[in-house]
Amino acid sequence: MTMTDRNILLVQSSARTDASTSRRLAAALADRLGGTVTLRDVAPGSDFVDGDWVSANFTPAPERSDAQRDRLSGSDALVAEIAAADTLIIGLPIYNFGMPATLKAWIDQIARAGVTFRYTENGPEGLMKGKKAYIVVASGGTEAFGEIDFATPHLRHVLGFIGITDVEVIRADRQMIRGEDAVLDAEAAISAIAA
Repeated sequence: MTMTDRNILLVQSSARTDASTSRRLAAALADRLGGTVTLRDVAPGSDFVDGDWVSANFTPAPERSDAQRDRLSGSDALVAEIAAADTLIIGLPIYNFGMPATLKAWIDQIARAGVTFRYTENGPEGLMKGKKAYIVVASGGTEAFGEIDFATPHLRHVLGFIGITDVEVIRADRQMIRGEDAVLDAEAAISAIAA
């Protein structure tokens, strides 16, 4: 795959904009990889799953009403972005040991039975196979994959659940402890990734 052939979905979730480490590093990784980038910024808020959404989702597609199709249209658009991408980059700031609520809302919109995964006699099977994902995690005091990190393992599991098992994590964690070294290590990891 050449740089121009690559389709990247860049998911940004930090509530901070200019001062966000996860945003800056995720964007730098997208630049490093090259290709066409689709930006999905979930920080302003994603639609939340509610009873109407669940009812629409579990109604067979040919039987959905116009209102149900409309209720799922945002989710359908998010799923289409993943389907069109061969590479996902997700900026993940850790807030209070977890991911931002808006990123969790995005997950709830894209994890859909029969669409991004299915249940089989051997258990669930992800349907978004053949993609590469990068999680760019930033934190003040939480160590990525440490015992109090409930964000990075969760996101990695969800990606695997929908079929994206080739996941690489780039860490700028414990910045309040490690200082600038945390960011420098992440920048070095990005530089080492082949474009």
